Amino acid sequence: MRFIQQLFSKEENKNRKKEACVGRIDPGARAILRALEEDGFEAYVVGGCVRDLLLGEIPHDWDITTVATPDEVSEVMARRNWRVIDGKGRRFGTLIVVMNHGMYEVTTFRSEMYGEDSHRPEEVRFAHSLREDVSRRDFTVNALAVDKDGVIYDYFHGVEDLENKKLRAVGDAVERFREDALRMFRACRFLGQLDFMADKEIVAAFPKAFDRVKGLSLERIREEVGKLLLTNHSARGMDLLVRTGLNECQCMIRRNGHISYVDILPELSHLVDLPQEKEYHEFDGWYHALRTMEAVPPILVLRWAALLHDVGKGMPGVRAIRVGRYTDYGHDQVGADMAQALLSRWEMPKSFVRRVTWLIRNHMRYHYYAHVPEANVIKWLRQMARSGEFISLEDMKEAIEQLGEVCRADAIGTGKEPVQIDHQNDLRAYMLELCKEMPVITKELHYDERTIDALGNQVGEGMKNLLHRVQNGSLENQADVLCDAAMRYRRRHEETNQ
Repeated sequence: MRFIQQLFSKEENKNRKKEACVGRIDPGARAILRALEEDGFEAYVVGGCVRDLLLGEIPHDWDITTVATPDEVSEVMARRNWRVIDGKGRRFGTLIVVMNHGMYEVTTFRSEMYGEDSHRPEEVRFAHSLREDVSRRDFTVNALAVDKDGVIYDYFHGVEDLENKKLRAVGDAVERFREDALRMFRACRFLGQLDFMADKEIVAAFPKAFDRVKGLSLERIREEVGKLLLTNHSARGMDLLVRTGLNECQCMIRRNGHISYVDILPELSHLVDLPQEKEYHEFDGWYHALRTMEAVPPILVLRWAALLHDVGKGMPGVRAIRVGRYTDYGHDQVGADMAQALLSRWEMPKSFVRRVTWLIRNHMRYHYYAHVPEANVIKWLRQMARSGEFISLEDMKEAIEQLGEVCRADAIGTGKEPVQIDHQNDLRAYMLELCKEMPVITKELHYDERTIDALGNQVGEGMKNLLHRVQNGSLENQADVLCDAAMRYRRRHEETNQ
């Protein structure tokens, strides 16, 4: 009787434009759909995988929704000897089915009710129809479903929104964001991921849910913003995040039973509409930061460095008007300090914070060396090698590569035509060539056993001395030269101690 009722509901659902996409549904997912329907249970693939399918992309994950309860799903899979992982998700109606070297989430139709928690539902109830299930979802393009025959079920004009490249909430946007405040950050991410525009109702709804952001964990926000930064159109999402004021909210850190609150990204707000000297920049400080961010490869350390590279501009003590021109002398140093404070507050790994900070602190220096032919590049490189900033020559070379990428993107981000990036590229190649004979640690000295024997019981300090001299350019990094220098070092040391 239950299945007959669902069949009527299913026929009633076919009320919008349908497209056949059965040939592109993952075979494992389709097998699960077929198994559930054979045993009398309505089932669909649903959510982001359908969205990606209609956009012509290959979904990474396949989610299935069904009228079957977790117990019934387990029975269906057991009859076919398919493995089921039964974990914490069961109380939310979710099981993992493992087959064909893939994993598939199978979730019972459900509805959700939210309470004080800013992200998790307070109560989950099993539902009886697909429409009720997709009604709880965040955005129309994520509320699409497809059955085993490739028929699309679209209750909220999600297909139309896909065609129009528009992000729109399911139902009332304010309600959706107040239910789960993380959806605002997801909205920003989807703009970057899909290259969509946000519906005006979404933009208007953001501030009405800001009070709920404080209940979100820093970990959740850090994850969503990180995903956003790595999207192909990250500028769209970051622009929404900042122009709506979402970046000025606070989020929560819970540790050892104690809750504290931290700012999210208020450091970015002053860049919006910040004027820049037209001789060098076509855009304001914020749009320049966004263009620079998108111009670097999608690597998190580069995206953060590019986004924050000019965050020191416009700050008190930095912004000035000299002879009728805007100047921001020292913005690289101030910006590096701001980035260090921001990323440390976000509890990013220390090595990550250190590298982003270094890139920002040195980006103007790199531009100087790129445009001043007589500048002593080798002197700067020697300073870098002995600065203690790097753990190896490879580490220093990676930093130079990254700095070159950020500065190349910085030039592109000015909006000036034609784009002048040859100087940045040439400097990077030159510095990497010089690096070949620039050791950072003693292990990278080209010594042999003769050097170790010559130093005797002074190996530790002696090797440091040789490294420093090679880095200063007073000694060649060659085995014979290092051996002779080691013998002289030992003689001096013995004479001093006589």
